[in-house]
Amino acid sequence: MNQDAVTEVGPCRPRWTHIALRVGDIEQSIGWYQRFTPLRVLRRSGDEYGVGAWLADPADASQPFVLVLSQFDPELDPFGFAPPTVMGPYAHLGFEVERREDVDVTAELARSDGSLTLPPTQMPAPIGYVCFVEDPDGNTVEFSHDQGMNASIRDIWRGGS
Repeated sequence: MNQDAVTEVGPCRPRWTHIALRVGDIEQSIGWYQRFTPLRVLRRSGDEYGVGAWLADPADASQPFVLVLSQFDPELDPFGFAPPTVMGPYAHLGFEVERREDVDVTAELARSDGSLTLPPTQMPAPIGYVCFVEDPDGNTVEFSHDQGMNASIRDIWRGGS
């Protein structure tokens, strides 16, 4: 093990691992993501700068991708020099769902709490059927059906297997 390493297990190659968002209320954000997505809390942490949480899909344990949420103490925020930013209106986190109806169900849930920003819309290929929703901090989250990312990866990088 590398003497400077904190953990014993690391990637065997560079890989895409996470995206991080600054949030205003970590508990509200965790609740929102657990309500709208399959993400669950993997780890919580805290230090003098604030609190954080890693959210991931337990079903993706073999190829994890983590959403890092960080709520900083306003007086100690190491990024306090920069105004808070959000992903949107086009920049977004994307979740593909199994059925077209799942997009509709998510849109209705979002409409009921006032967070729906783009109602279910059939877009040209390869975009598919989508709706856009805002998380508690104003970040855009897309829910889609039939984008074909899994099929593209299978057909192009895995030789159709």
